[in-house]
Parts: sequence; C-alpha cells; structure tokens
Amino acid sequence: MKPIRLPEPPGSPQSMGGVPDIFEGGVYGVIRRAVIIGNGFPASESQSIGLVHALGLSEKQTLYRVTRPRGGINEWLHWLPVSVHKKFYYIISQIYSYSRILMKRGKKVVPSPMENGHSVGLSSVLEADVKSIVRMAKETSEKDGPLLVVASGRDTISIASSVKRLASENVFVVQIQHPRSHLDRFDMVIAPQHDYYPLTPRAQEQVPRFLRRYITPREPPDGHVVLTVGALHQVDSAALRSAANAWHDEFAPLPKPLLVVNIGGPTRYCRYSTDLAKQLTTSLHNVLASCGSVRISFSRRTPEKVSNIIVKELGTHPKIYIWDGEEPNPHMGHLAWADAFIVTADSVSMLSEVCSTGKPVYVIGAERCSWKFVEFHKKLRERGLVRPFTGLEDMSESWSYPPLNDTAEAASRVHKAIAERGWRLRP
Repeated sequence: MKPIRLPEPPGSPQSMGGVPDIFEGGVYGVIRRAVIIGNGFPASESQSIGLVHALGLSEKQTLYRVTRPRGGINEWLHWLPVSVHKKFYYIISQIYSYSRILMKRGKKVVPSPMENGHSVGLSSVLEADVKSIVRMAKETSEKDGPLLVVASGRDTISIASSVKRLASENVFVVQIQHPRSHLDRFDMVIAPQHDYYPLTPRAQEQVPRFLRRYITPREPPDGHVVLTVGALHQVDSAALRSAANAWHDEFAPLPKPLLVVNIGGPTRYCRYSTDLAKQLTTSLHNVLASCGSVRISFSRRTPEKVSNIIVKELGTHPKIYIWDGEEPNPHMGHLAWADAFIVTADSVSMLSEVCSTGKPVYVIGAERCSWKFVEFHKKLRERGLVRPFTGLEDMSESWSYPPLNDTAEAASRVHKAIAERGWRLRP
C-alpha cells in the first residue's frame, strides 16, 4: 500500500520536479518509526504488530510492554489498574518478605522482569515507561520526524494516553480495542463493531434501566473511531505465500482436502466445557469420510479436560494429527495450506485470521455465546464468512467469499488521518 502524499505548495521543489530529501523533514512531518505498547497477551499484541506491518514500519518498530505481577494473590488483582496493582504488590512483598501469601502450591511468585519478549519471538522487550517514550519522541522528532504509537488492550490505555498528553506535537497515537471512555485521549481508536453492541435496542432490553449508565460505551462512534468486523492481525497475502513456501514439505504431501480445526477455550461471553468437546468429536467423526487429512490445534486457553477428550477420541485416527504444542508452531502453515477450517466460537482473533483467507470457515459453539459475541457472529454470517458446523458437511465441496481485510482497511484510515494532520508515512 502506497502512502498518501499531500499536495505540494505551488513553486515548491517537489512541484517543480525536484525531490530534495531535506524537504522531507521540513513542514511536512514524515513518520519513520513506530512504538508498540503491548500487554503481554499474544492476541492483543498481534493486532498492533499487524497494523504497524500494514503501514510499512515493521523494520522501524520498538516494542514496549506493560507488565503485571503474576502468580499467587496477583491472579485476583487483575481488575485493578496496572499502576495500583504494582504498588499493592510492592507493599505486600515488602511487608511479608515474599512470604506464603505470595506462594501458590509451594512456588514463590517471581516479580515481573523489566525485559521480556519470548512470546513474540524477541530476545527482549522494554518495560513500558511513559517518560522514556515521551523522551524518545521529543529528542528525535527533528531528525527522524514524528512517532507513531500503537497500543492495544486495557492495560496499555493509561500509558498511551499519557504519551499523547505529554508529547502531542510529536506523536500520532492509535489505541486498538475500545478504551470505554474519554476517546479524545487518542488520535485514533480502532475497535470492532460489536464493542458498540450495548447501544443496540436488543442490548438495552437485556440491561436493567438503573444499570445502563454503567455500561460502556455510552455514545456512538465519532469520526476518529475506526470500526472493524473482527480483530486486526498479521495475516496477509505476503505472509500466506511465505508460510506456504516454509511449510511446503510438510503439508504438500498430505491427502486433500486438508481440514484444520482450531480449538480455543471458554470465555466470559462464550461458556462451554466438555460438552462442546463431545459435540465436536461426534461431528468430526461424521465428516471424516469427506476429508483427506485433519490437523487439530489447541490454544493456550484450552482447558485440559477439553483437550483430553479430543485426544482420547480422535488421537489415534490415521487421518488426524494433533499438534503437541511444541515449536515450531504450524499455525501459519495451517492458514496457508488448509482447504477448510473449523473454529470454536470463543476467539475473535482466530476467526478473524481464518476469515482473511477466503476459504470455508465453519464455527462450532456460537449458540453458547452471549452479549456482544452474538453480534460478532451475526456480522460474520451476514457477510457470508462463516457457516455453523453441524457434522453433515461434505468437506470436498468448497465455497468462498471476499476475504476479511480489516487490517489493511484500518491502515488506510491511519494514512488518511495522518495526512489530514499534515504528516505522512515514509514510503
């Protein structure tokens, strides 16, 4: 995608045909670098990384991470703001000197390290610090231009908004996922349409009148809010071509059609247990005759009791391979080589990725979802992206649709908003 270029002033060197590089750093700010503020959750950080990649700044990105203390009593404190949580943890650790209150099953809680990054394949990731990011933005603005800041997830909101407040002339801040209130703290907010489900008549009927004032968001989106169908991600045509080449030797020989099954885990809005696992195994047995090969993957959220049933019922079938969780992760290979997908209804990120391929996607468990997830699945069905998995399908019959392209469309909106500010992204 080419960046949007602003009209050049009459008589300027560019309008006369010249292209002196020095003009890039003049009145037109050129964004050459990006800062990503993550929260340690791969699905969330992938949205920011995917957007930065779509904007062409992957080679000039720095990843910072907001970390929380984990383990023991900390698992009950995630509802607190990050700063409050850290202070509380510090006080407790000092008073009890890492005593049994911070022990869980005999294992002492280890304070979150200042550098971490193995979950995204990096050797180290800096601890998110407002002062450091603001200093970087101000000190390097004259030489390298403004800074693009992209954050995703609730724990990153205070950091991103503070950077915007303290360095507004030097940054363009994008917050992914709805921050619930005070959206004017950011230059742009990117959120899925279903985050606005509380404003629909159907949602209003489900909430007692005296509680409605506490349900967010309270207002419809304004001009600086970009709505998507699903989650942003890193899957595009180039990534799929690369994965197809990388995984050719493993997947090319497999009998066709190749069915890939992605299993997540129960969430607040999609509750299920072993009942869904039993439903899935029964339905998969019914379609095996029309499959050449089946590959099954679990996520980090998959309960052991769910995976155990899947492995017990399907693990010995000659057509089925169940990934054991060991590296390398075949996920990108699955996206590139699969002929069809079955995905549990709980994961917006998994569904968004598979729907970007244009291949058949079958969903299991959508009837167990509630609140805004109902709206999400409704949007997918209305656009012809998914169908319910019933166990009656013939997997040799293919169907397609215009691939979901949320990340590229969001990147286009970022280009436009930056251009309206008088800046542009380095081509």
